[in-house]
Amino acid sequence: MSIGTGVVLFVIGAILAFAVNVDVEWVNLDLIGYILMGAGVVVFLIGIILLVRKRQSISTTHTSVDPANGEQLTRRTTSADDQPL
Repeated sequence: MSIGTGVVLFVIGAILAFAVNVDVEWVNLDLIGYILMGAGVVVFLIGIILLVRKRQSISTTHTSVDPANGEQLTRRTTSADDQPL
């Protein structure tokens, strides 16, 4: 979702900076457009970083025989490790 938000911010900023030719005395639309474009790039990059970040999980299986009745017992454990970039 953050990737799409970044693209939307960038597009709105580009429209304000390059396509809108309205003179408003109390606000500079070009500057607001450039600020929105910069914010869009930052949000897009954060979204890419969060998407690329992977979680590694280690699964272990232990098999043993129950001494009381001779049945095979299986125990599975999974542990997750976060891998920062």
